[in-house]
Amino acid sequence: MRVAIRVGGVVQGVGFRPFVHGLGLRIDVSGFVGNDVRGVFAEAEGAPDRVAAFVAALTAEAPPLAVVEHVETREIPPIGDTGFAILASVGPGVADTLVSADSATCDDCLRELRDPADRRYEYPFVNCTNCGPRFTIVTGVPYDRPLTTMAGFAMCAGCKQEYEDPADRRFHAQPVCCPACGPTLRFEPGGGDPIQAAAEALREGAVVAVKGLGGYHLAVGARHEEAAKRLRERKHREDKPFAVMVADLAQAREIAHVGDEAARVLQGRRRPIVLLPARGTLAEAVAPGNRRIGLMLPYTPLHHLLLAQTGPIVLTSANVSDEPIVHRDEDLGRLKDIADVYLTHDRPIHIRTDDSVVRMVGRYPQLQRRSRGYAPEPVRLETKKHLLGCGAELKNTFCLAKGHHAFVSHHIGDLENYETFTAFTEGIEHFKRLFAIDPVLVAHDLHPEYLSTKYALDQDVDRLGVQHHHAHIAACLADNGEDGPVLGVAFDGTGFGPDGTIWGGEFLLADLTSYRRLTHLKPVAMPGGASAIRQPWRMAASYVDELGRPAREDVVKLKRSGLNSPLTSSAGRLFDAAAALLGVRDSINYEGQAAIELEQLADPGEKGSYRARIDDVVHGEDLIAALLDDNAPRNKRAARFHNGVAAAIVDTCDRLRDHSTTVALSGGVFQNVLLLDRTVEGLENRGFRVLTHRNIPTNDGGISFGQVAVASRTTR
Repeated sequence: MRVAIRVGGVVQGVGFRPFVHGLGLRIDVSGFVGNDVRGVFAEAEGAPDRVAAFVAALTAEAPPLAVVEHVETREIPPIGDTGFAILASVGPGVADTLVSADSATCDDCLRELRDPADRRYEYPFVNCTNCGPRFTIVTGVPYDRPLTTMAGFAMCAGCKQEYEDPADRRFHAQPVCCPACGPTLRFEPGGGDPIQAAAEALREGAVVAVKGLGGYHLAVGARHEEAAKRLRERKHREDKPFAVMVADLAQAREIAHVGDEAARVLQGRRRPIVLLPARGTLAEAVAPGNRRIGLMLPYTPLHHLLLAQTGPIVLTSANVSDEPIVHRDEDLGRLKDIADVYLTHDRPIHIRTDDSVVRMVGRYPQLQRRSRGYAPEPVRLETKKHLLGCGAELKNTFCLAKGHHAFVSHHIGDLENYETFTAFTEGIEHFKRLFAIDPVLVAHDLHPEYLSTKYALDQDVDRLGVQHHHAHIAACLADNGEDGPVLGVAFDGTGFGPDGTIWGGEFLLADLTSYRRLTHLKPVAMPGGASAIRQPWRMAASYVDELGRPAREDVVKLKRSGLNSPLTSSAGRLFDAAAALLGVRDSINYEGQAAIELEQLADPGEKGSYRARIDDVVHGEDLIAALLDDNAPRNKRAARFHNGVAAAIVDTCDRLRDHSTTVALSGGVFQNVLLLDRTVEGLENRGFRVLTHRNIPTNDGGISFGQVAVASRTTR
């Protein structure tokens, strides 16, 4: 018998064709395999049992980086051919294939990197079909060398032989290269060995700009106090922790407490930054006052070579404050007042991609930033239309969808300046070309001043406004493959409410089509508007005044005047008030800082809890009153406040259980692992089924996916 086969998923640039070729020879079927804009196609002929075994193995034995989503077969007439061939890529056409994320250097390539007898010994661009750059160098599909930023590097005879040999690990590895024909590393200013020069500069306390997969990083020695302080001053980054790269797992365990699951994530092919409890062996300026440290392991050969000559290094995005990461060599002038020297190379980066960030929640990783190593691999979502979700203002991502795929973008950042907005618009156009998506419906936030909303309203297609917190719950539902309805608890900092107030402590009855606000935290004033976000003491004064207790007179006057003091039900602002009243922080230097430090202050072993009244609203001010009246140590009071918020969520859901016994938790406040753990435990003890995020961030990085999930169910 003979069958025609179509394989869909992440099956290009991952060694799938040589795998299929080898499979055909091993199982003894004849036929061929090839790439086109839809994925991989093949034909196989032989005895029926052998053909069946061949088709089954396409999924069961797929290469490490492949993600086989479906295998379709249809029987066709046998033609009596012999052998198994690999065909040249077929095009053009309408793209309907997937692009692999960038992947950390594999063990085989690392062995070559360290072998003095190998021709790629200490070559910082060694890669194969199982590792290396993908998304950041792809300019179009099908994924072949002419449609990558490696197009300008002609292969030498040795690389070409490997590239054309189906039995070789580098068969059709598009970035394949060697010292004779590939990109060149250089150190500027100066000469000599670039790795040695960069390592020496780091030891001497210099700030080194290092070109990575998705952009430049700024590096200093992580044990060099003065260098870390200097980097903070130049980046205007007062307190936000720096990420640190370490050479291996043993070094990671010297710096942080690393459990087995965290070790698995650190060593996986995606190589995100993992937030872990710190041991306090680095310079204080790396993560001032922070009990956690963000660690990552090397994910490029260049990193491995550099880390072999240094201790742990700070590796933070190379950008001017609030701008996107620098990824083009011609933009290095933006770093002239920050970096002292540059470790760079001549392989272009097509699309900027920041490092992903993960925090461990029990045994599974919670994505806090989904970017390098994850994007642009899709999340499953069924839609009959081509859709675009424009996302939120902060932690922006966009999302394009068609068929059964939603392509959530890499992290774009905060849409507060021209450079980031340009990255947003250019990214959308790139994804539209890459995945052949022409949106007929654009979903956006209701906030009229968000740049993402303004972009959506400028598009000449149907548009759909999606309330911010509905999008959060929809994202959680779709992330779990569910439609609802559920009790949706959306706790975050800010979201535009249709009643003209600022929402953020919401209990919704929601599905992918609609929502109804059942109850919420009692609204309080934000004296000074946006200033109350940057200065938590304002929220503390507002809550204290709400209790009828003495508070700062100027704030009380402003609050009671109603001028620039909008009402908010925000859980984020409730946490800010508690942090200020416990002396954690009166003002912040980055988003969520007060709440983050409040969680770190809390004693995780404390089981005591404050209580909040629940009637037509949830009285968050009761938690503040209990905190003020408690004479226990600060760490106990911080923990009791967390436990009280969790108890208020559980008690409120219990009152609403007639609507649903499934609860979806979403919003940036649930990045707080102490709160999340306490809430999930309490809900499950009351018999609720609880949905949390897995593949999409719970913060505003998931809003675009939620918008598309809602749009997928609209009849427009």
